Amino acid sequence: MSVVAVIGAQWGDEGKGKVVDFLTEKAKVVIRFSGGDNAGHTVINPYGEFRLHLIPSGIFHPQVTCIIGNGVAVNPSVLLGEIDELQKCGIDASRLFLSDRAHLIMPYHILFDGLEEERRGGGALGTTHKGIGPAFADKAARLGIRSGDLLDREAFLTRLSAVLEFKNAILTKVYGVSPLFLEEIYEQYCSYGERLAPFIREVDSVVQVAVLRKEPVLLEGAQGTLLDPDFGTYPYVTSSSPLAGGCCIGSGIGPTNIDYVLGVFKAYITRVGGGPMPTELRDETGELIRERAHEYGTTTGRPRRCGWFDAVAGRLSVQTNGFSGIALTRLDILDVLPVVKICTGYKLDGETLSSFPSSAVTLARCQPIYEELPGWQSQTDEIRSFEHLPSEARRYVTRLEELLSCPVGLISVGPRREQTIVVKSIW
Repeated sequence: MSVVAVIGAQWGDEGKGKVVDFLTEKAKVVIRFSGGDNAGHTVINPYGEFRLHLIPSGIFHPQVTCIIGNGVAVNPSVLLGEIDELQKCGIDASRLFLSDRAHLIMPYHILFDGLEEERRGGGALGTTHKGIGPAFADKAARLGIRSGDLLDREAFLTRLSAVLEFKNAILTKVYGVSPLFLEEIYEQYCSYGERLAPFIREVDSVVQVAVLRKEPVLLEGAQGTLLDPDFGTYPYVTSSSPLAGGCCIGSGIGPTNIDYVLGVFKAYITRVGGGPMPTELRDETGELIRERAHEYGTTTGRPRRCGWFDAVAGRLSVQTNGFSGIALTRLDILDVLPVVKICTGYKLDGETLSSFPSSAVTLARCQPIYEELPGWQSQTDEIRSFEHLPSEARRYVTRLEELLSCPVGLISVGPRREQTIVVKSIW
């Protein structure tokens, strides 16, 4: 196995950071390929507990080269803050590279994000106000500024001047707010460029050499499949593709070089922000799951909406990503429940749906059809083999495999690296 992609299979927050940190033990290169600092990965290891938003979770392994790929929208201030924090803890950041093709989040992106959410009022999408959507919109509109632009001050000033003139026209004439100052942004981003210069580089050659040499490469996804702008609950989605297909575009690795696609599912499901969620639990069970798992956003601190495992959404995720296997996380959170439920279909206007609707409006009207299984009501956090799990827990896992038509390769029963059950080796 040379290139392994780790993909969020639900609405994000599935525990990808822990899975990447675990798998990186055998990796040589880890590449973050999508999203921005609107996605956070929590990693707990011998160095401590870390919340990373841009730097790949493989940074804690000294043999690994970590790359922030061209598909990531980068806030330079956030990235520098993460580098500083890691270095304070004695973690070497010299193995970190930032693609010179990666687009930058500019002050006007963050401003537009907040203004547009305010304009939507009750129909707000629930964005993180990090400027991610506007940054990717500019990328598509050919108005973006890339990290490599910071290395040429004269060219950067020319490009920033033209873009800012356009942005200020919108700010003043459409939103009725004060314009931004060119000199202020220019000086600020030039100072970012000076500090980031050792990290910014053309990374294509590094990636291609690793692939040609068959070195273990890990592609680290952000967010989840159900937030994909094409296949997710549009418009309640993110602005870059978290799918397995997106990892090729965001890293520069061709699809025929991807050897294994690992889909990360929680043993239940969560969501942050607006949008329909058929299995959401607005009761004591939902609150119990939230508090046991501390389901609060790594980036925003917002409480996550919790619900039973949705196999209808899960099947869409398996199909659109072509998962080779599944990493099932947070199984231990369900340890205390006498009964666990799985959504196997939806009811809509008296009919049964087995597939995930393309319309968020339709999905909001769907009622879940549940299959109940007995809980195991015993601790699993110290168990290290599938055979030693309680029989009810094993039945739950195998039932998910049946419903998703995909094998489970890893099971996480806690946040630490060692709290991982390897059912089938990935590498």
